[in-house]
Amino acid sequence: QVQLVESGGGLVQAGGSLRLSCVASGTIFSINAMGWYRQAPGKQRELVAAIISGGTTNYADSAKGRFTISRDNAKNMVYLQMNSLKPEDTAVYYCNANLKRTNSGPPYTYWGQGTQVTVSS
Repeated sequence: QVQLVESGGGLVQAGGSLRLSCVASGTIFSINAMGWYRQAPGKQRELVAAIISGGTTNYADSAKGRFTISRDNAKNMVYLQMNSLKPEDTAVYYCNANLKRTNSGPPYTYWGQGTQVTVSS
């Protein structure tokens, strides 16, 4: 089995910062990509940022210039540094990983349970 566990969410004032962490554990052969998504009440889940094994990153327009995604391949961890937070960043943030459990098996996508980020005005 594979588990993704997020941490670092919380309540912060507008303009503040938070750092989210996610660790993938279990039977993992390789991780192709890891990322962060978020879902606000009444809205669809959306990509915030993603990073592939080579280090290439991709950001939603709303995250560019404020958020930074990074990854520790040795620890199977991904981080999201969020600066200059706005009330519209309020959402549940989910960690996502596309990985292979064996060398010969196909890749699968796994999700964490989410961590709440609330930005007050």
